[in-house]
Amino acid sequence: MKRALTVIAVLCAVWAGISAQKKEYGTALGFRAGLSQGITVKHFIDRNNAFEGLFTTKWQGIEFSGLYEMHVFNSFDVDHLYWYYGFGGHIGFFEGDNVSWGTAGEQYVAIGVDGIIGLEYTFTEAPISLSLDFKPGFNFIGYVGFWYDGALSIRYTF
Repeated sequence: MKRALTVIAVLCAVWAGISAQKKEYGTALGFRAGLSQGITVKHFIDRNNAFEGLFTTKWQGIEFSGLYEMHVFNSFDVDHLYWYYGFGGHIGFFEGDNVSWGTAGEQYVAIGVDGIIGLEYTFTEAPISLSLDFKPGFNFIGYVGFWYDGALSIRYTF
């Protein structure tokens, strides 16, 4: 009985420590620049999990991506610096004239899955967050194959 109470007390203490961690913001809107450029919106659904939507230009076409991301708090023992990783999907619209894998005059729809890993810092002095990420993907409709993306995002947090 004493051992069970000790285990319960330790679990409660750990849970209280995890619960004390708070998300840095609720929603953020900003710009993404890198191998693709566009708009990024991130919304936390709880303290560690967020959805991110991307509307970007790539290969002189457009792409919509939706990602589910999990945030790991206190990376490198630096407050407000977080690793995150996740997965999602995308749909893109491209013209064959503007891509190396297409046929001139043809239009393509590319649909696939994405992964993401990144590092995000949220400033306490200003409602700004910066993130740097690597986003590999695989298209299974349209241009079939592996590709990657990476970008720096700056967002206004609210």
